[in-house]
Amino acid sequence: MGGNKAQKPREVKAEAMKGKDKFTGNAVPAVVEDIVGRTGFRGEVTQIKCKIQEGPEQGKVMRRNVKGPIRLKDILMLREVQIEARRIKSKVTKGAFT
Repeated sequence: MGGNKAQKPREVKAEAMKGKDKFTGNAVPAVVEDIVGRTGFRGEVTQIKCKIQEGPEQGKVMRRNVKGPIRLKDILMLREVQIEARRIKSKVTKGAFT
């Protein structure tokens, strides 16, 4: 067991709270204009289109994923408005829907 090499001490990183330090600005209100459909592995996420009400992106309509109950004309408080959700792709390849 010729272990002549000195072992380097590991650097210990401070654990940041997950997701807490990413958000620095204020939340922006957005109104639900359209419900596009359900997504997620079990259909637990709803994809919507919402219109931003305040800030530099005011008036922009964007696609977002929302978990939980949602209806038309609900107001969402968005933490960030730069990232938009991907479009839902239909997975039906057989039957009457092709």
